[in-house]
Amino acid sequence: MSERQDSPQPHDRPLPLPEHSEPALPTDRVTDPTGAAMPLVPAGSSESSGPVAPPEPGDDHGKRSDDQSSDHRSGGWAAGRPESRPGAVEQITLRGPAELADALPYMLGYHPTDSIVLVALHGDRGRFGGRVRLGIPRSAREWPSVADQLAEALVEGGERRGTRPDGIVAFLCQDPAEGESALRVMERLRPLAQRLRTACGALDVPVYEALCVSDGRYWSYCCPDSRCCPPDGTPLVAPGTSVMAAAATYAGIQVRGSLRDFQARLRPWDRGTRAADEQLRALDEAGAALVPAILGEQGRDGVREDTLRLAEELMRRLAQNPPGGDSAAADTHDDGLLGHREAASVILGLQDRLTRDRAAEWMEGPGAPAALRLWRALSRRCVGAYVEHSAAPLTLAGWVSWSTGDEPAARIALGLALEVDPEYVFARLLHQACNENLDPESLRQCLRKEREVRVAAEEGAVASARPPEPGAVRTRTRTRTRLRTRAGAGDGGDGGRRTGAPRAARVRPAAGARRADASRPAAGSAPTKAARTVGGVPSSGLRAAGRGEEGDRTESRT
Repeated sequence: MSERQDSPQPHDRPLPLPEHSEPALPTDRVTDPTGAAMPLVPAGSSESSGPVAPPEPGDDHGKRSDDQSSDHRSGGWAAGRPESRPGAVEQITLRGPAELADALPYMLGYHPTDSIVLVALHGDRGRFGGRVRLGIPRSAREWPSVADQLAEALVEGGERRGTRPDGIVAFLCQDPAEGESALRVMERLRPLAQRLRTACGALDVPVYEALCVSDGRYWSYCCPDSRCCPPDGTPLVAPGTSVMAAAATYAGIQVRGSLRDFQARLRPWDRGTRAADEQLRALDEAGAALVPAILGEQGRDGVREDTLRLAEELMRRLAQNPPGGDSAAADTHDDGLLGHREAASVILGLQDRLTRDRAAEWMEGPGAPAALRLWRALSRRCVGAYVEHSAAPLTLAGWVSWSTGDEPAARIALGLALEVDPEYVFARLLHQACNENLDPESLRQCLRKEREVRVAAEEGAVASARPPEPGAVRTRTRTRTRLRTRAGAGDGGDGGRRTGAPRAARVRPAAGARRADASRPAAGSAPTKAARTVGGVPSSGLRAAGRGEEGDRTESRT
């Protein structure tokens, strides 16, 4: 089924892939061809989280020493805000680290939790550029390698787009654990902040500011002045009162909860609950019945069609029952619409790669919202030992989110898919394509073409298997009889002279009919060259989405 190896030990396991993208992420976005960030403008046109710059060198409290420390009471960071006239952009200023920390959720589309975020700065005024985000590793032994990876990802990503960063702002965001204070979190993460500064400095890109955000407060790792950065931290500005919040509201950019909220919609149910135990039993029973059929050549096609038919039925059910309330209430509503056995059958059926690729065709139009709700619900039901089975629905959820313009949700879903299965090729390709700001339309076109080819082949097979019409049989019989009559007359010595047979007896109509029949592929014939694809998705399309990655491999699981 899947091509997997034994799980590596913690110190040997591969590093997770960071999120890497341009700054702001509303649904309607236009990327600057140069790769540079663009200032905030009203929703529906181009957008960005706005540029940012360190304090000017001439400011008394904006000077930096060799260790990059600074005083933040004067100076500030520049940010873009739309003017009243269309197409014009006015510069505003984020004054100090408080407003800089307040701007972070608008860059990501959510409040980061347990995250390292690096933001690139460009030019003399420090326009916001690309950014990378990765969860904070629990083990401090991984911090050096993670810091090196993130710094290289941000700098090399900018170089590929022709805009090497001139500076970096680093954020460490983590709420206190039970019995831990925010101050303790800041001190515990100080070595990580220092390692990030060292890794960026090794690439000749200075870290202008490094902030720790915890429990509604922030600390600066770069500023030693207690007048602006007291040891107990500084409260964040009140939500909705900052200049960045005003610009984002004008532009239609919303912050939709926290990273933890996004992930909760996709993570499996906790063990020990009645629903989780019932779902686990249903998965065990479905596995005993479906896995042998999926592994066998004879039953695999039948399981595939049954899975897709059931998934369509579940999507219709969800579409007919729209959710209400907040995200938690909506997910509870959707969970109640799915039966345990139904969910188990679809989850196991999606472990077949071709089935999953067929399901990826529900990516746009009126059916996309219901498909996204279904993939989220199925991801939550991959409980217990079946958690790795969630890679398929998580990847589909990420794909539909990316296809419909929700890049923050897409990155989170694809990141979770790679968290449960780092070798899941389809998720890696989509994650890379999303991070490199590729257009999902290229993959949508491939899937549409594949669907058209498959439907045409199925219709042709049905037509060729249909018995010929009685009239057509009689016409061909009379034609062959007349031909034999003329041939016999010629053989009898008339020198090949025309007989009295009418010209209407020629075989052109019948021959045309035969040519039309011959153009239809017979049932069970080999697919045409256009129909040969990799896993239901043309391999060229997957390589385009992944910038030259290898095509997908077999990822079915027992």
